[in-house]
Amino acid sequence: MNDNKEFRSGFVAIVGRPNVGKSTFLNRIIGQKIAIMSDKAQTTRNKIQGVYTTDDAQIVFLDTPGIHKPINKLDDFMEDSALSALNEVDAVLFMVSATETRGAGDNFIIDKLKKVDKPIYLLINKIDDINPNKLLDIMDTYKNALDWSEVFPISALQGNNVDELLDNLEHKLPEGPQYYPEDQVTDHPERFIVSELIREKILMLTRQEIPYSVAVEVQSMKSQDNEKVHIEATIIVERDGQKGIVIGKKGAMLKKIGTLARQDIEDLLGSKVFLELWVKVQPGWRDKSAMLKSLGYRKDNY
Repeated sequence: MNDNKEFRSGFVAIVGRPNVGKSTFLNRIIGQKIAIMSDKAQTTRNKIQGVYTTDDAQIVFLDTPGIHKPINKLDDFMEDSALSALNEVDAVLFMVSATETRGAGDNFIIDKLKKVDKPIYLLINKIDDINPNKLLDIMDTYKNALDWSEVFPISALQGNNVDELLDNLEHKLPEGPQYYPEDQVTDHPERFIVSELIREKILMLTRQEIPYSVAVEVQSMKSQDNEKVHIEATIIVERDGQKGIVIGKKGAMLKKIGTLARQDIEDLLGSKVFLELWVKVQPGWRDKSAMLKSLGYRKDNY
């Protein structure tokens, strides 16, 4: 920490429609994967807390679930989780995609943001996917929707303007303490991130019907010796047909999921991993309160 300058710190929420790039943005800032990424909407289900620390500041980011119209209790949890973040922070980053036109989902979030008495930044993400000549028109679409503190066109994937955004946030945060050690990048336990890394591979490899009805529960993580961690986890689906898809012919899909997940988990833990996966059918788990709580979707966490 630099003793000659005031140390600044604060909490910043990232909100937006599903699949606008919030998790990609957070992972770029933190420098490692703590939030899973997928081209499928509604990937993030919990608020993922990422910690960014420099010599002069610490910013604690909350990557919230994409806000969308709820259709079950899990969706209700996700929306409550996202909106509750707005009451806890020093600033809000509202992220939209440059590749999608402003729609009802964006307007819904903007209406919620009108009640937030905090600096609100507009981030126009995925500018690497559009013709630069279209950017001003996109910015005009949102210009008068809210009294934005700042507007930043960015590419979370390529890094365009991300450092400039972080520098701006640092200077506007209040003077405050360093909440976390400088080498800590998230407040989530390792088990949570492990379960999310496994779920990411399922989203990536399985058919469209699987992602919204899958959960992963880590039963145990034990160090067998100084070189290997033994992890046991269960993949939960809603129907027998989904179980068959996840397992695959002669177990090929489950093996592929395990192989890809193990590589990311080894990067996370910095040690060799032995990963055992099972698949369990739990009909209608997304509408069962007790099941949601057991999987970590608890309102009292937020």
